[in-house]
Amino acid sequence: MANFSYLGYIMDALCRVTVMSVMDPVADKKLSGLVAATFTPFTTEGEINLSEIGPYVDYLTEKQHVKNIFVNGTTGESMSLSVAERKSLAEEWCQRAKGKLDQVIVHVGCMSLKDSQELALHAAQVGADGIAVIAPSFFKPSGANALKMFLQEVAKVAPTLPFYYYHIPAVTGVNVLARDVLEDIEKLIPSFRGVKFSGTDLMDFGQCVSSGQPHWSILYGVDEQLLAALALGAQGAVGSTYNYLGCHVNKLTSAFEEGDLVRARTIQFKMQELLTYAIKHGFNLGVNKQLMIEVSGLRLGPPRLPVMTCPPSQALPIVQKYHSLFPKC
Repeated sequence: MANFSYLGYIMDALCRVTVMSVMDPVADKKLSGLVAATFTPFTTEGEINLSEIGPYVDYLTEKQHVKNIFVNGTTGESMSLSVAERKSLAEEWCQRAKGKLDQVIVHVGCMSLKDSQELALHAAQVGADGIAVIAPSFFKPSGANALKMFLQEVAKVAPTLPFYYYHIPAVTGVNVLARDVLEDIEKLIPSFRGVKFSGTDLMDFGQCVSSGQPHWSILYGVDEQLLAALALGAQGAVGSTYNYLGCHVNKLTSAFEEGDLVRARTIQFKMQELLTYAIKHGFNLGVNKQLMIEVSGLRLGPPRLPVMTCPPSQALPIVQKYHSLFPKC
């Protein structure tokens, strides 16, 4: 019975999406600028804490001047969440973002194709502005073609949503060039609108930019190298540090656009100094989340195991370094 129930759910959702696709083509608002990869708020007992999402949105818009978010990604601990939890979070983020944020991109990638499709359908239903998918990393795709087939199967159940490939080979272990994934991808995925490139191979990134289409968004995801990516043509950036450095990085991008490379470099070098210092103190997702808590005052709770909780005392030197480098905007 469970299989029939799930099939019914998929068929019903597909019918709704098919009607939507006839009436409402893929949104034509291009994603650009800074995109904060959000942390997932948890209670002290380790359950998702939806009540903190509203204040989180206000903090990003009012304090950091960041108007786009990427939810349920690596920073959001997506692979440690259940499908039901990811649905609840996506719905709450989309609801709280209305009228305050420009775009909410929901990461729907999973190890299971069926789970990814279910999350993609749900994202369309709750009003996401786009979806992104990471490469599966347990049974890895054998090459670019296999990966594109996986992405296609997810994208086609939510054809009205802009679709982004999330490239992060250091985490997935899928060492396929993003340029090879993007080649002729719109023939398979008409809703394709760009890539979140979280890799350090700037040659591969540059080839994504040079071969990309005007309506694509090629977004860079290694915060400490953003300026180099801007020089290569990045249209925006997705990163965890933009949760608490957004207002300063906005100044970096403005300086670059104005041709003031000295000012842009100064901010980039400060980011590098902070992250180098943090790495010496054991920087990881748990520490990064604690840094966000200390800087923002939000109640984000601990990370979920196997990520270890960072004691406030461990984060304190990094917080002090942050304040010494970055005065309030």
